[in-house]
Amino acid sequence: MLDVVRLRVLLAVARKGSLTAAAKELHYSQPSVSHHLARLEAETGAQLVQRAGRGIRLTEAGRLLAERAAEIIGRLDDTAEELAAHVGLRAGRVRLAAFPSALGTFVPQAATLLKADHPDLRLHLTEIEPPEALRLLRAGRVDVAVVFRYDDTAPEEGGVTMIPLLEDPSYLVSDLPVDGDLARHAGASWIAGCDRCRSHLLDVCEKAGFAPRISFTSDDIVAVQALVAAGLGLTMLPGLALRAHRHPEVEVAEIPGSTRHVYAAVHGDPPHPPATAALLRALRKSL
Repeated sequence: MLDVVRLRVLLAVARKGSLTAAAKELHYSQPSVSHHLARLEAETGAQLVQRAGRGIRLTEAGRLLAERAAEIIGRLDDTAEELAAHVGLRAGRVRLAAFPSALGTFVPQAATLLKADHPDLRLHLTEIEPPEALRLLRAGRVDVAVVFRYDDTAPEEGGVTMIPLLEDPSYLVSDLPVDGDLARHAGASWIAGCDRCRSHLLDVCEKAGFAPRISFTSDDIVAVQALVAAGLGLTMLPGLALRAHRHPEVEVAEIPGSTRHVYAAVHGDPPHPPATAALLRALRKSL
């Protein structure tokens, strides 16, 4: 069985890139850090670090173990917090990561509902796109991740439960009156968003029979709509984004068959910890 203390040492070395810096972060002596690493290598039977100039770097095996260690230790620390809340050692806390248009629409209402039902429960919010939010979730750094995916999005890795929240239709956004027939705009300039949205735009346009000519890229919905209003291109935005911000000089039309699915992602299967369950209830009630 792998020793958690030694895994923490490996993580510190991965972050700092030297034994001296890792020892300082952990308040250990350098020989103690070296000893823990040597013992961890003996336990695993793999070389985990190697010299690199004046510092050290992780081997491929070391990077793999460090990634898994981040998830394991994150979950352990998370569990310790929740147990402390259960036995009354401190007020509970729950951490939510969500993409920008969710934070600009229903998440604030969920936060208000959560505070009304559980005034001592501290809510921490992080704005981040879905792939990074799921990485934080797996590492135990957030308790719930509000994410979206399209039908053409690659499947998520295992270990995460996806709880459906809402269906969010897509809209074609233009500076002129428009309908949702993308094929009519094959020759237009396009403005793309985040990586996941850009991938979906490419897929939808391919199904309409053309490859979009992307002139600008921005994941800022205010900037994107300003570019559209200036006549610099068309874009595709989900309904939540238009609810969060709607430029007064753009026209929109729903695109048939283009819907993103919004989920609350949690780690593992139910029953969920009380604070997580309370946040999930608030999210559902906010819709």
